Amino acid sequence: MSTAEYNGSELVVRALKELKVKYIFGYPGGSVLDLYDALFQQDDIEHILVRHEQAATHMADGYARATGDVGVVLATSGPGATNCITGIATAYMDSIPMVVLSGQVPTGLIGDDAFQETDIVGCSRPIVKHSFNCRSAQEIPAILAKAFYIASTGRPGPVVVELPKDMLNPAIKFPFDFPKTTELRTYNPNTKGHSKQIRKAVTAILEAKKLVIYSGGGIILSNTSEQLTHLVESLNAPITNTLMGLGGISGTHPNFIGMLGMHGSLEANKAMAHADVILALGARFDDRVTNNVKKFCPNATIVHVDVDPTSISKTIKAHIPVVGCLQTVLEQLQSAIDKSSIAIDRSAQEDWWRQIISWREQKCLSYSTDGDKIKPQAVIEAIYKATNGDAYVSSDVGQHQMFAAQYYPFKHPRQWINSGGLGTMGFGLPAAMGVKLAFPDKESICVTGDGSIQMNIQELSTCLQYNLAVKVVSLNNRSLGMVRQWQDMMYSGRHSSSYMESLPDFVKLVESYGHVGIRVDHIDELQPAIDKAMSINDRLVFLDICVDEKEHVYPMQIKLGAVDDMWLRKGVKA
Repeated sequence: MSTAEYNGSELVVRALKELKVKYIFGYPGGSVLDLYDALFQQDDIEHILVRHEQAATHMADGYARATGDVGVVLATSGPGATNCITGIATAYMDSIPMVVLSGQVPTGLIGDDAFQETDIVGCSRPIVKHSFNCRSAQEIPAILAKAFYIASTGRPGPVVVELPKDMLNPAIKFPFDFPKTTELRTYNPNTKGHSKQIRKAVTAILEAKKLVIYSGGGIILSNTSEQLTHLVESLNAPITNTLMGLGGISGTHPNFIGMLGMHGSLEANKAMAHADVILALGARFDDRVTNNVKKFCPNATIVHVDVDPTSISKTIKAHIPVVGCLQTVLEQLQSAIDKSSIAIDRSAQEDWWRQIISWREQKCLSYSTDGDKIKPQAVIEAIYKATNGDAYVSSDVGQHQMFAAQYYPFKHPRQWINSGGLGTMGFGLPAAMGVKLAFPDKESICVTGDGSIQMNIQELSTCLQYNLAVKVVSLNNRSLGMVRQWQDMMYSGRHSSSYMESLPDFVKLVESYGHVGIRVDHIDELQPAIDKAMSINDRLVFLDICVDEKEHVYPMQIKLGAVDDMWLRKGVKA
């Protein structure tokens, strides 16, 4: 324990330094001005001033996804705190480690409907992993240590810490007592898989004739990409990733059969439907994967590994559940496989691969060109070519998100930054900013649409202030593309409120913020424009690319069908 004494605001800053925090994303207000003053008087932690608190949460989220560190947000009470709700929910759905420091009115006024009072703990309770009400400034270091521990361990997630204004009072001081270790009696995430379940899993895996490995975002979060790749290669098994799991194994790996699910590849969905054993790793059998759960992979034995026991058998019954940290469980599985006397039926495996290759040869991601109209798929392919597949790619939500997932083969984990669970429009730009802040020498690209980009376009101002030279690629189809696609397919083309009848001149708008804007109208302009954008490294570049507004995302699962009931293209079923 230090002999020096600190006020509540200083205790917050000192604790954050102990926790190795480099950046805080936030927006000031009355209830947290004492804390802002404490931040001003130190140089170790940089505060990033956003233009809207939702963007602060998405920046912290993008930073956390790219680095694996806990993202930190600071907001004032009332509207500042409630503006964080969408970003908190986004992080919660995708299991992203985040700590949100929320101001609150003084404790004596809580419950009196004081100015800018909102029960942020109550508001956020369904979408946080945990929350803390600070009622003694002396407890601040211990509370923050616990908050970071909870946010980053087990299944990660956001934690809210409420800081009433009187807890930050500069006139009242306490010694700084930061815990050397953090343990919570009621929170003990399981790490090691049960040995009996490991043995059952290994037997099923090695005796399988048609094995498929299905990996999700848990592989990314647990930093187990290398272990996964080794397992895949040792078994010579086909592997498919969820949207959140892309990059868990290289998208160019010969065993990778593409993303599965609603807009997954034909070979991935067919392999899942015909598998006799599915090894699910860090995946939660989301409805965008399973389609109709009653028809999901009826002949497969499901081996489900996850650190969160509530995810297992929640949607699809697991025949062999294994609860534990993926890093540990993958070590257990690999060790048991290496030692097992059970021989893989290589003849059956060869037959299985021949079947998968026949599905792959149908080239489900092929698309037609139409005169000089720019196809959105071609834009993503051009970006991949220009970046050699090494960029961090953030996206908003919609058609552009799916095109990016399908046509940019991610080589590495944490390259793909997107809102998978909540599907948050407005996520892409601030998330890409968080990535650029973490890795200023890497290319950070936001793939967005004319609808999504306007949700948080004010953050172009933040980009200028902090010289965040991201690349924004807007697939401008003058509409809410995915909404329009569904209206084409399910509502006889009745486009109710899905066309953007009034759009800004994005080039002029971007230039007014001090950045570079480039408009692309014709296919022959595409690659030169992208190459020009990539050659500019000291300023944000916004590419407004006018794409074919009638283009749909395919393949696409047929609603209420089996996992492999799919539209391959307009009017053509698998």
